Amino acid sequence: MRIVYFGTGEFAIPPLEAIAEHTVLVVTQPDRPSGRGMSLKPSPVKRAALELGLPVETPEKSRAPEFVELIRALEADAMVVASYGQILSQALLEATQRGGINLHGSILPKYRGAAPIQRAILEGETETGVTLMQMDKGMDTGDVIDIVRTPIGPDETYGELQNRLASLAADQIREWLPRIVAGDYPRQPQDHESATIAPKVDRAESELRFDNEAAREYNRFRAFTPNPGTFLRIEGIGTVKLHQVGPSEGSAAPGTVLSVQPFPRIAFENGSLELIEVQPEGKKRMSGRDWINGLRLRPGENLRNG
Repeated sequence: MRIVYFGTGEFAIPPLEAIAEHTVLVVTQPDRPSGRGMSLKPSPVKRAALELGLPVETPEKSRAPEFVELIRALEADAMVVASYGQILSQALLEATQRGGINLHGSILPKYRGAAPIQRAILEGETETGVTLMQMDKGMDTGDVIDIVRTPIGPDETYGELQNRLASLAADQIREWLPRIVAGDYPRQPQDHESATIAPKVDRAESELRFDNEAAREYNRFRAFTPNPGTFLRIEGIGTVKLHQVGPSEGSAAPGTVLSVQPFPRIAFENGSLELIEVQPEGKKRMSGRDWINGLRLRPGENLRNG
């Protein structure tokens, strides 16, 4: 079997490792500026591919004719795609015998797009999965080959769920790849009328707001942890990053400090959240208890008032 593997994010690493022995080329996004120094850093998949001793290409545009010809010249059986970050052109999809086979982190047709795992958590879903699909020129619109389903834990974060789904995706592609290469696999068209979209996360969505439902904001924390991370913006105090948050009991006017021991419990609309580990602006990570004690706030005071 000869496979070209397209992937960029962490989700794509376990499936790559599962079929590395059959992979003749790994394609990933170019190195991007990152960190305070904005130095160029390779994608997670590039790092993994190099550790596996696999050749890597990083085209800025995978639809470029010269790149399509490069893929065609490999005479590969199929291209496997996971968390790549570009829509592949029809010409590229036709450059291998079986076309593009995608591993997508949702139960399609729900959550098509760039952030299916995060959007499922944000919307309070209790089940998700990995869809193995035949790619077409649309965004996650191709025929379904197989779906592996799994429950979402009530406290599971994006990072934790992504790791589990990536492991499921690795098992799935390992099992199905021989049949795909042989052309012996089912294809079920999606119900396009039931489709939902999972757009890329905007940083502004990561802010928790006291006026929103506590359950919704807890889902927001879970959906955007560890990336891009969530925060509170408090007048007179500044921005506070949230590293560990839990659901709690009790209610009051949004923003009210309900208790400070063992960790601060803060009221949101219709409920409250416990701030277990935080990072105030310009400071290191600390326990929520140390943070609230440093502010000398007591139960009954309101953070919305600064």
